[in-house]
Amino acid sequence: MAGNSQRRGAGHKGKSSAVGSGGRGRKALKGRGPTPKAEDRVYHKAYKAKQERLARAAARKPAKSKGAGPEWVIGRNPVLEALHVGLPVRTAYVAEGAEHDSRLREILTFAADHGIALMQATRGELDRMTGGSNHQGVALRLPEYEYATVDDLIAAGNQTYHGGLIVALDKVTDPRNLGAIIRSAAAFGAQGVLIPSRRSASMTAAAWKTSAGAAARVPVAMASNLNQALGKFAATGWMIVGLAGEADSDIAAAPGLDGPLVLVVGSEGEGLARLTRQSCDVLTSIPISSDVESLNASVAASIALYEASRVRGSASED
Repeated sequence: MAGNSQRRGAGHKGKSSAVGSGGRGRKALKGRGPTPKAEDRVYHKAYKAKQERLARAAARKPAKSKGAGPEWVIGRNPVLEALHVGLPVRTAYVAEGAEHDSRLREILTFAADHGIALMQATRGELDRMTGGSNHQGVALRLPEYEYATVDDLIAAGNQTYHGGLIVALDKVTDPRNLGAIIRSAAAFGAQGVLIPSRRSASMTAAAWKTSAGAAARVPVAMASNLNQALGKFAATGWMIVGLAGEADSDIAAAPGLDGPLVLVVGSEGEGLARLTRQSCDVLTSIPISSDVESLNASVAASIALYEASRVRGSASED
């Protein structure tokens, strides 16, 4: 009878009556998402074209400048000034094809007259050596500075009539201030400058240039510990006089200006550190108007050096 057949499948038309998966095949029905763009498919020629475009864009973008190191003088005006004030030159460079203006011609003439060899370099090589700075096709590299020792300064001072005059700097971090102080030290007859190895300006190209050549005549000593160095001066009979804005004693009346003397100068903002103050025999100040809070470190050092040289000059006349 129709519909009563015992044969499997008999009387059924259309969909099969097989048992379902119960959801176990649902993930297979989701697919793999939208099709990636042609330029994002590594096997597609559009991908290669995109990579070439990115590479060209990166090449056109200027590299971020790291800046020249402290031993470099770069640019036509700075190089010309450095040569005129007598900075020591380890190597001088000029870029191939650099435009010859009046400054570069003067640099070339000066170098020829003073026996300074100019090495030719490609602009790319000069860019690399100076950290991508705007060197204008010319640069000087200074030799590494040879610091004196504390013993060197003591020995130099002991050979003088009054027993020596030294300027010690505490946390003076601007190399231009260091250079200006070296210049003042030379002007007022000091035998050297003492700086700490940490938290202090060092003998960079900027310090050399600001000293206007005085750094070639006045030795600079670097101490790993400033207070220990001051203690060494004190142990050999030197008077340690620190400049402090709040001190009651006037620099002109400070004791020991006519003998072996270390003038200690701090930074304009922070002044002398606590331990440095304790290392001084006396703290003294420079009288200034109440409208001005403090003096620049190099200005203060110059005034103190002048006062010391004036007292020492009077003592020698007596």
